[in-house]
Amino acid sequence: MIDKKKLENLPTTFGVYIFKKKEKPLYIGKSVNIKARVRSHFENAKFDRKEFLIINQSDNIETIITENEFQSLILESELIKKYHSKYNVIWKDDKSYLYIKINFFDDYPKIFLTRKKDIKKEKNKNKFIYFGPFSSTKLIEKILNDIRYIIPFCNEKKISKNPCFYSKINLCSPCPNYIESQKDEDLKIKLKKQYKKNIKKIIKIFEGKITYILNDFYKKLKILSKKEKFEEAIIIREKIFRLERLINNPIRDFEINFIDKNNLSLLKKELSLYFNYLNRLKRIECYDISNLKDKNQTASMVVMIDGILNKKEYRRFKIKNQNLKSDFERIEEIIERRFKNKWSDPDLIVIDGGRPQLEKLIKILEKIGKKIPAIGIAKNPDRIVIKDKNKKIITIKFPQTHQGFKLISLIRDEAHRFAKKYHIKLREKDFLI
Repeated sequence: MIDKKKLENLPTTFGVYIFKKKEKPLYIGKSVNIKARVRSHFENAKFDRKEFLIINQSDNIETIITENEFQSLILESELIKKYHSKYNVIWKDDKSYLYIKINFFDDYPKIFLTRKKDIKKEKNKNKFIYFGPFSSTKLIEKILNDIRYIIPFCNEKKISKNPCFYSKINLCSPCPNYIESQKDEDLKIKLKKQYKKNIKKIIKIFEGKITYILNDFYKKLKILSKKEKFEEAIIIREKIFRLERLINNPIRDFEINFIDKNNLSLLKKELSLYFNYLNRLKRIECYDISNLKDKNQTASMVVMIDGILNKKEYRRFKIKNQNLKSDFERIEEIIERRFKNKWSDPDLIVIDGGRPQLEKLIKILEKIGKKIPAIGIAKNPDRIVIKDKNKKIITIKFPQTHQGFKLISLIRDEAHRFAKKYHIKLREKDFLI
């Protein structure tokens, strides 16, 4: 029987845990907090026979830390498929497990869901790429739906003469039906390559190799913004947001909350090295500007209290002065408007951006007489920008698995989502006028 004392040394981050007996995996699981999840196995063993057998027959726990929740989901499925761990299948019909099936070697690779029992009946298994197993139909359908909005693909079994329904809403693009209808052979070849390139990207996602796809989107966004192609830039920005959300929250929605007070303590401990006056982190506010140089310039204020996103405290702003030419001027308007309200002062302010945004925020706070710690969170990769005790702006590259850092990443992503949602709402309103 495994010793409960081994819990003390387990990580409190994303990853996979493996209950083992003499190096043989008995049960494989994933969690956003490995230590807390494994502890729940011990507690449930008092009431559940399966859990009791897992604990009773194991002599060791191995853990594999991942950068995000999506990677832990993919790794868990790969390990279950590799080891056929006893207690991942004994209480469920193994044949019912779902797999993602891609007929990559076809002219137009399609993406389908299939069961293990159907894979066994498949005559030409080598012609397909499989990912899984996944135990939840709802989960994998949600993931595929999210991916389809990022990288369109086709799942119709046969090619027909007319573009499919999904092509009309840009979820199958370029549509194989449309490609086949083209008389220009050069165009046909070009579109075929584009479609297959999309499928290759989706395969990379299910292999957990997502960074290069994100970087490619960011490059496109930068180019489109410089060329002032703002409609196209908005589409790419939405894809970036969806992909980042998929990476970090594939299972849960933005209701995700890190309620473990240890995460706040970890964050406070790290930030206290740089601030002289960081007394507590009860209230954290994060600001994001959603703007692509059109008239619907908006901003959001997202609030985290005791490590939990508190939607009742969220505020959104439409920039009043639409003639402002930079995000720095917009930040100034928003911060000044925020502190004219009788809302509780934050213990920490987070701004979406790097050194220039943070310097501007600090100047605004000094101007209005607010001595509040402030940090920036820059992207690619995520890192914290901070003014240290020597009054120098420095960059801190926390490990992506650091739970305190994840709090900052979470509130930034939520601020971005909230600002973008309002931005799109105003744009749609204009379209209807």
